[in-house]
Amino acid sequence: MSKLRYERPVIKKLETGMPNKFGSRTEYEPVTQIDGVSVKSLISEYGSPLFVLSEKTIRSSIRKAKKAFETRYPRVQFAWSYKTNYLNAVCSIFHQEGSWAEVVSGFEYDKAIKLGVDGRKIIFNGPDKSEEDLTKAINNDSLIHIDHLDELYTITELAETLKKRPRVAIRVNMDTGVYPMWDRFGFNYENGQAWDALNKIMHSGKMELVGLHCHIGTFMLSASAYGIAASKLAELAIAVEQKFNHEIKYIDLGGGFPSRNTLKGSFLPGSDTNPSFDDFAEAITTALVNSNFRKERLPLLILETGRAMIDDAGFLLGTVVSNKRSSTGRRNTILDIGVNILFTAFWYDHRITPAQTFTHYTEDTCLYGPLCMNIDVIRESTTLPLLNKGEHVVIHNVGAYNMTQWMQFITLRPNVILIDLDEKPHLIRSREALENIISMERTPEHLSNIG
Repeated sequence: MSKLRYERPVIKKLETGMPNKFGSRTEYEPVTQIDGVSVKSLISEYGSPLFVLSEKTIRSSIRKAKKAFETRYPRVQFAWSYKTNYLNAVCSIFHQEGSWAEVVSGFEYDKAIKLGVDGRKIIFNGPDKSEEDLTKAINNDSLIHIDHLDELYTITELAETLKKRPRVAIRVNMDTGVYPMWDRFGFNYENGQAWDALNKIMHSGKMELVGLHCHIGTFMLSASAYGIAASKLAELAIAVEQKFNHEIKYIDLGGGFPSRNTLKGSFLPGSDTNPSFDDFAEAITTALVNSNFRKERLPLLILETGRAMIDDAGFLLGTVVSNKRSSTGRRNTILDIGVNILFTAFWYDHRITPAQTFTHYTEDTCLYGPLCMNIDVIRESTTLPLLNKGEHVVIHNVGAYNMTQWMQFITLRPNVILIDLDEKPHLIRSREALENIISMERTPEHLSNIG
């Protein structure tokens, strides 16, 4: 029989009744497998750190969202937000589930086209669309969401040159009671900019105005704000119909729905407090059906939610590098996961669990990454059992933005795997190697010899 690990005695005060300001007693269960696949076997085969995505969870999330909206509104279309996670395997899952593509750059547009997405099912957002990008979008009959007047005038000129009528919408920013208000993108509702842009489009006769779009914020914790946004877009659409006898075919409420993550500074965990798909669906669809649209002229409702669809499907597996004490005696644990690959550590208090059994002694711990920079902090403070060098952890809800905002800094970016519905892992992005980095470098001849 193997020798049991020594566990030093400790006296802890037990609290009963309601939690105090420090929370309730913390209990842990090790996370030893993901979708039936052992964490240790994944690390053994694919290395550490390692991103793991669950196809089962992705498909479950999109189906829950569709059910929430389609049971409340007759015409709904989801569009996958490429900037949230544009790995080909991830995008393909959403497209198989019926989602269109929502892109915000020429790079993302080309990625969608290369994946085989029909140009008519690509929504092109963003403030920086080059003439080359716009030309491709017009020729492919994609939906172009106009962000500013300079873009509107460019599209007008291209329409004349290409002898085509681009399908366009405008992005509208507005006061929904959530502050600070996002007014950097699009045309403002309250000061008349949006109505002015709509009039310019209709009077030009060069474009086909098909929709209205807004994206009121990110990680939104107020479902009612979306109801206000839907009402204001409905008012604009009805005003266009009354003045120009022209039907707005769709209203696009953008994204911004939160995942189950907990924002830094939150008193309660996000899994308990963040609004659900049903909450957002109720607010948005109620606003639309209660507007003055005629029953037979209800517009298509488009939703571009990204984070809420993918965040909970992502895991980041890592290994303990070392333990040490700070000058104040606080326990510091260093992982092989840095903020260069876990960018959302700056936003969230990610749930972190051990990947093996452990003793019941816990201690307030600061989790650092391996980078030589003081801001490389994965969690400033979390209660964890003692983790020894070589043991593993699982960081939860990391599927959104980390694989698009990560960067090669000091360490290289790791493997990404997808566990399919049959509990089989697939490598969907290989780890970087030195050759990947230096292959893009060019050294002048006079610097090629350092001897």
